[in-house]
Amino acid sequence: MGSHRRLVPSGFDRGARGATLCVLTAAAAALGVLPAGAAPQDDTRAEVDRLYEEAEHATESYNKADERTDTLRDQVDRAQDRMARQQDRINTMRDTLGSLAGAQYRSGGLDPSLALMFSDDPDEYLDKAAVLDRISSRQAGELKELQGAMRDLSQEREEATRKLGELDRSRKAVARHKRTVEQKLSKARQLLNAMPGADRAAYDRASRSGRVPDLTGAVPSSGRAAAAVAAARSAVGRPYVWGANGPTGFDCSGLTQWSYAQAGVGLPRTSQAQAHTGRPVPLSQAQPGDIVTYRGDASHVGMYVGNGQVIHAPYPGAPVRYDPVGMMPVNTVTRP
Repeated sequence: MGSHRRLVPSGFDRGARGATLCVLTAAAAALGVLPAGAAPQDDTRAEVDRLYEEAEHATESYNKADERTDTLRDQVDRAQDRMARQQDRINTMRDTLGSLAGAQYRSGGLDPSLALMFSDDPDEYLDKAAVLDRISSRQAGELKELQGAMRDLSQEREEATRKLGELDRSRKAVARHKRTVEQKLSKARQLLNAMPGADRAAYDRASRSGRVPDLTGAVPSSGRAAAAVAAARSAVGRPYVWGANGPTGFDCSGLTQWSYAQAGVGLPRTSQAQAHTGRPVPLSQAQPGDIVTYRGDASHVGMYVGNGQVIHAPYPGAPVRYDPVGMMPVNTVTRP
């Protein structure tokens, strides 16, 4: 993980270096840094910022738990398919063993020496006895194979039971994180609704940045990076929707994941996982398509698009937009 670097190279926007550690940093910078003895509405804005940041932390936890749930569900489904096939195999082997046992009983009911004495055709009996020996050997092999199959099935069932328990815990974690997000967002909306009209209008204007920067000369690092940048630019203006990864709405990591998916590249679901995907590069050498994560815990992520700008999904109420790459402390820059 990188250090809390602030933007220093020329060519990048230095105006956002004093931004706060929150999802609404860009909006707070547009509204002005809170002075000492700030007015109550400034305190309200700071509290809304804090709640949105906490909601984003919870959103990334939700995304991680949801991704884990999907993985476990697939594993359980595959295990159940394997168990069904194994059970069919066991049933077939049991039928085969039953037929062999019945044939052996019908043909070998007498002691072999007595059967030979009373046989009308000793040569025919000896031929049958040889066949029965082969059947007995085959039966022993079939029985051993059946026992192995049953052990395998028992192990599969134990593993499936464990996975089902883990799946249940993961589902509960998803629900828990969802409740946390909803509570944070609900409280933030209540605070926003209680703001004086002028302050709320100023806050809303800061949340609807329609600025399109000049990206002339910005060259992506590869063809797939160019495709991802094009996808991200096409998403500008779409709403922030927590837990969403497109195409009609996005949270921060959902946007970068979706954008690279359009280029045929799979990224992990969470910003924390995306922080470790690809090759680390210095911020001063960032190229369009690079993934930029923020804060010490990499709880926010955007895509660098050139000339000191990123595209990101900021927070609820603010659509996908451009902002300075230094809008908050950079954690990592990686090149998928």
